[in-house]
Amino acid sequence: MQSLANSWIKRLQAVARPAAGRMAVSTLAIRICGAALAYVSQIVLARLLGAHDYGIYSVAWTFVIVLGAMACGGFSSSANRFIPQYREKADFDGLRGFLRTSGQAAFAMGLGIAVLGIGLILLLRPVIDPSYVMPLIMVFSILPLAAYSLVQEGIARSYDWAFLAMLPIYIWRPLAILVFLIVLIAAGMTATAITAVLAAMAATLLIAAYQYLHVRQKLAPSVPKGPRRVELKTWLLISLPMLMVDGFFQLITSADVIMVSFFEDPDAVAVYFAASKTLALVHFVYFAVRAASAHRISAFTHAGDSAGLAAYMRQATIWTFWPSVAAGAGLLVIAPLLLSLFGEGFESGYVLIALLLAGVLARASVGPADALLTMTGHQKTCAAIYGLTFGLNVVLNLTLIPFLGLPGAAIGTSLAIVFEAATLALVAKRKLNVTTFVLPLLIRPKDLPVDR
Repeated sequence: MQSLANSWIKRLQAVARPAAGRMAVSTLAIRICGAALAYVSQIVLARLLGAHDYGIYSVAWTFVIVLGAMACGGFSSSANRFIPQYREKADFDGLRGFLRTSGQAAFAMGLGIAVLGIGLILLLRPVIDPSYVMPLIMVFSILPLAAYSLVQEGIARSYDWAFLAMLPIYIWRPLAILVFLIVLIAAGMTATAITAVLAAMAATLLIAAYQYLHVRQKLAPSVPKGPRRVELKTWLLISLPMLMVDGFFQLITSADVIMVSFFEDPDAVAVYFAASKTLALVHFVYFAVRAASAHRISAFTHAGDSAGLAAYMRQATIWTFWPSVAAGAGLLVIAPLLLSLFGEGFESGYVLIALLLAGVLARASVGPADALLTMTGHQKTCAAIYGLTFGLNVVLNLTLIPFLGLPGAAIGTSLAIVFEAATLALVAKRKLNVTTFVLPLLIRPKDLPVDR
């Protein structure tokens, strides 16, 4: 047992020494804290709002998460490709142009989607449950800021500023939502879904302002003032397929909550949302490694270091899968207790966690394979895979939910993610000759630590 522990400690040290490893470890630590804080905030929200209003708020906030990823136009991901490229070539004109234009483009696209979304809600108002109408209109209004925040996160990640990249969205924002909600209730407002959305709007505005000021301050020493070269056509040609990847990824991850709301009442939606948020305590491992990997893969690609890229992907996959397995096993033990914290009746979500966990582990078993394809010029292929996965997810959910209820949504989503993981691994092997599936990697000779 001691020798096994020492072996894992040495592996962790080997990963933590390189810049990529430090970024991954820092990102993982922040995501752990963020997941815990977000989870506590969801428990408090459920307790304050009650199951009915919590279910309505859950659907409204899911729209922000999904459409925010789409509204940023893919610039949150393409930042990890273009910024390392411009920095390596010392092309400050292009760098300055991208840093400014990416945020402006995301805000403009977010504004356009917001206007279109509000118009559709008003047009379809007669067929929408009245309790959802006003919360949805309110959350659509903050899409420009949500999109802008994601681009600032991408810029910070491309510079290895783990704390600035992750803290605002994953720590400060859920904390700010909770604080604002408590303040509004203390001021005399009733604890409803609309009050919670107001708190979320205020928090999103505050975080966007925080990111703008701090990213600008940290960029100043390394990016001298000068002319800006705008290559919008080139940026869009690369960013839009990445937009499809990010958008479909969020849809695959979150659309089940929205589709559940088509068939079930807000109380049932609340149970499903609570189960998915509980499962996020496992999923954060994948998100952390994925967030730390994109710009690193881009650097290997531009340097033409195929051996280093393969070795890095081996590390990334192993450090995605095994912590996810450990976290999943632990979660199954304590999940009944965690769900009971949300309130009476939420314990029924345990079976949903078990079903959804299969999909999470399938995704973890191939590591950041999507980031590998996206950062190596195969973003269109990756987008196509996610598009097919999303389509399969919708078909499975719409087929299974009417017959099986909430478990049908969980089964459909997990099956779609298994398809996603298998397809990503096969395409990565065929196009790049890089193995991403964890089982073949375990029987290969150990690669040396990667330093980038």
